[in-house]
Amino acid sequence: MATGPCDLAILDLGLPDGTGIELVTELRSQGWPRIVVLASSDDPYAVRAAFQAGAQAYLLKSASPMVVTDGVRRVLDGGVYADPSVAPVLAAGTRVPGTDNTPRELSGREVEVLQLVADGRSNKEIGEALNLSALTVKSHLSRIGRKLGTGDRAQMVALAMRAGVIR
Repeated sequence: MATGPCDLAILDLGLPDGTGIELVTELRSQGWPRIVVLASSDDPYAVRAAFQAGAQAYLLKSASPMVVTDGVRRVLDGGVYADPSVAPVLAAGTRVPGTDNTPRELSGREVEVLQLVADGRSNKEIGEALNLSALTVKSHLSRIGRKLGTGDRAQMVALAMRAGVIR
């Protein structure tokens, strides 16, 4: 058993006492930088709860070894990852009445910003990469959030990945 935060935790949400999400929250509060959730459920509430608790990836136990490897690699590279079969589930709850919430509404610059978010970059790092101020990056993210109906970075990424706008 680790005595303190390590680089990566892979956590089964299906704990016998049902405290998987609480354990994600606890590990994040103890300084664990990367948490990958492994679950048997594609329940939208569980998927969203895992990301809101601080997980960077949500993988299904039924996933292929390639999907698991891709997810873990993405998290180790500083990004976020949703199992391809749960990305639509994650995005489904982010609809805003009166908009169609499709990533095609995004400008070229917004797509660039969102791709860097998916790669795990901070606002400052995105600004440096695109020659923008961190405040301008924050403004882009606010616009993206309004267009997609969510302020959650992981959900923005999931929507755009699902639509094939970013990788």
